[in-house]
Amino acid sequence: MEQAAMQRMAQATWLLAALALSGCVQMTAPAPMPIPQPVPQAARGELPVLSPQEAARNFVTVVTRVEPVAEALCRARTNGQADCDLQIVIDKRMELPPNAFQTLDEAGRPVVGFTLALIADARNADELAFVLGHEAAHHIAGHIPRQKQTAAAGAVLGAVLGQVTGADAAMQDQLQNIGASVGARRYSRDFELEADALGAEIAFHAGYDPVLGAGFFARLPDPGDQFLGSHPPNAQRQAQVAAVVARLKQQTGTGW
Repeated sequence: MEQAAMQRMAQATWLLAALALSGCVQMTAPAPMPIPQPVPQAARGELPVLSPQEAARNFVTVVTRVEPVAEALCRARTNGQADCDLQIVIDKRMELPPNAFQTLDEAGRPVVGFTLALIADARNADELAFVLGHEAAHHIAGHIPRQKQTAAAGAVLGAVLGQVTGADAAMQDQLQNIGASVGARRYSRDFELEADALGAEIAFHAGYDPVLGAGFFARLPDPGDQFLGSHPPNAQRQAQVAAVVARLKQQTGTGW
């Protein structure tokens, strides 16, 4: 195993131990994520990497402060029609890259998950707070069922196209799958921007700086303006967060 990989594994091991000692975070390997999130890359010459102990303390504090704010906003925005009891989990598989996601468990309860690598890669508590707010926002905005609806609509269009063109059974299946994929991606960038805005609001009301938190975008590969890309350009996302924070500061008369 190369030295860099060994160092990452050692850091993840220490972080896992520090989080386990905190005793207040569920640790599990959740179901595959239906809404993939961008994968942060380690920065070079940017903010320093925190020690495992600092990273663990930040994560526990962020969950304690942000979760109740997200759940209260969820209840307010959904008028009690959604399950707002967020399950915050850590995927303890050390080989996974930095990532966070929102999904539903087998009982339909909302789950927000973090990999150990993302917790280790976050350079401050504001980044973790923004990521947690962003993932909670996916649930509050109902992005999973909305994505399923657009995928289903795309699959229907693909099936119709196959019938109109007289495609054989194999080609009809392929067109239906393509239609479902295109449909699922059709609004994914809008979903990400919506989650950025609502996530910034959650982090702000929990006492964190979402603009500083969105600084992790600077460490992401920029998707640019790819056709049917699943994520917006990083600059657009940072501008979205900055605009939301400026509005919130004006409304509340607060600032940092």
